[in-house]
Amino acid sequence: MFITFEGIDGSGKSTISKLIFDKLQKEGHKVILTREPGGDVIAEKLRKFILDTDNKDIKPWTEVLLYIAARKQHVDTKIKKALCEGNIVICDRFMDSTTAYQGFGRGLDIYKIDELQKYILEDNIPDLTIFFDINADQVLTRIKKRNETKDRLEEEGISFQKNVYQGYKKLIEKYPDRIKRVDATRSIDQVVNDTFEIINKKIKG
Repeated sequence: MFITFEGIDGSGKSTISKLIFDKLQKEGHKVILTREPGGDVIAEKLRKFILDTDNKDIKPWTEVLLYIAARKQHVDTKIKKALCEGNIVICDRFMDSTTAYQGFGRGLDIYKIDELQKYILEDNIPDLTIFFDINADQVLTRIKKRNETKDRLEEEGISFQKNVYQGYKKLIEKYPDRIKRVDATRSIDQVVNDTFEIINKKIKG
């Protein structure tokens, strides 16, 4: 089973993905945790390049192609193999991030992005996607508390994140059977419990 976690920066998905990974392992499942961009040696190098704050002049469509190139590498070298071996694969971000960030965030043609991803990724689409729902204003407070260096996308600011958030909302409307919402404004324990319940239901179903 292929499960992806989505949300705007600061939504907590990376933290939750690690906790869910541990929980599934304790339940006796074979599970792999990976991330995007990255997850593979070459894809991780592309990640470093894409998110480097020195590369502010990357054009929007160049950005799309770099993300999809890293994703294709990731799928072909790691995800497909793990799924064929019977693992549950949890991926921190996947194709919906590109639609939300580069489509809605950058104002690019959503249809072209989706068609390109379908062509490149073929049938390698998540069985389940969990969206950690917290809006950009709420997330801003979290990010300020981190006191961490921001990457190139995190430096885009509040208006960009608001556009991305609205993009995710539209994706949920478009794919209600695949994308499930979890209220990410609550405690970590509550978010983990709700996330695990959705995943467990999908596994049993």
